[in-house]
Amino acid sequence: MKRQPLRLAIIEATRILEAAGVASPRADAELLAAHVLGVDRGRLPMIPLVDPPVIEAIGQLVAQRAKRVPLQHLTGWAALGDITVSVGPGVFIPRPETELLLEWGLKLLNGREYPVVVDLCTGSGALALAVAHARPDAVVYAVDIDPTALAWARHNADARAEAGDTPIRLYSGDVGDSTIFAELDGLVDLVLSNPPYVPPGAELSPEVIDYDPAQAVFAPDGGLAVIRQVVATAARLLKPGGGVAIEHDDTHASAAPAIVSARKVLTDVEDHRDLAGRPRFVTARRV
Repeated sequence: MKRQPLRLAIIEATRILEAAGVASPRADAELLAAHVLGVDRGRLPMIPLVDPPVIEAIGQLVAQRAKRVPLQHLTGWAALGDITVSVGPGVFIPRPETELLLEWGLKLLNGREYPVVVDLCTGSGALALAVAHARPDAVVYAVDIDPTALAWARHNADARAEAGDTPIRLYSGDVGDSTIFAELDGLVDLVLSNPPYVPPGAELSPEVIDYDPAQAVFAPDGGLAVIRQVVATAARLLKPGGGVAIEHDDTHASAAPAIVSARKVLTDVEDHRDLAGRPRFVTARRV
C-alpha cells in the first residue's frame, strides 16, 4: 500500500470540520491526527507520509467530530494547567477558560507552606488535581454531588497519584449543605469552584447541549443558585487572608461580584475576563 501525505489528510479534515461548524477546525484536525499517531501535535510536521490505515482512522474520528462529538471524548482526555485528565460521557469537560482561574489561585498560594485548598463542584477533578500537581505540599479537598462525575474524579485522582502527585481527598457532598467540610471552618487558604452557572434556556453548542451533563452546566435563578451556595461555603471555610475564585457565566459580570460583595467577611472583590475577553470569574479575600 502506497503511503500518503499526512498534510493533505489534515487539510481535508479541516475542510470537513469547518463545514460542520466546528469552532477550531484546524486545531481539532491536527489533534485528532496526533491522537491516531500517538505523538504530540507539534511533531506532525516531522511525519510527512503515513500508511493508508492511519488516513482511514483519522477520517473515522473526523466524521465523529463533524457530528459534534466533543474532541475530548474522541481523544479521551482534557488538559488543565500542567496535567491532563481522562474525560468522557457523564462528566463535564474542563475548558481553557478555567486556566486563568487556576493561575490566580496558584499565585495566591505563593509563599504559603502546606496550604489547605478546597475545590467545590470538582467534576472530573481537574482543578483539584492541577493544584496538587503544582503544589505537592498542599492538602487538597474536592467534592461533587454527582456519582458519575465522582467516578471520573476518582479515576483521575488514582492516575495522578500513580504518576507521583500528592493524593487529593475526594468526597461526595452538596455544596449547598451548610455543614460540608465543617471541620475546615476558618482553616482554608484557597477555595476554587467551577460550578454549574449557565442560565436555563441559554443557547449553547451541540458539544455542550448533547454531551456535557446538564446538572454540571445549568443552574436555577438565572444560573446563580449554585454560585450563591459556593460563596456562602467559601466565606465559612476561608481563614483570614484566604482567597476564593469562582467561575461564572459571561452574563454575570455584575451579578456574581454583587453576591460575593454581600458577604461582609469577603473583601477585594474583583471580576476577571477569560482568554477571549469575556467576564468569567470573580475573586475575593477573607478579611
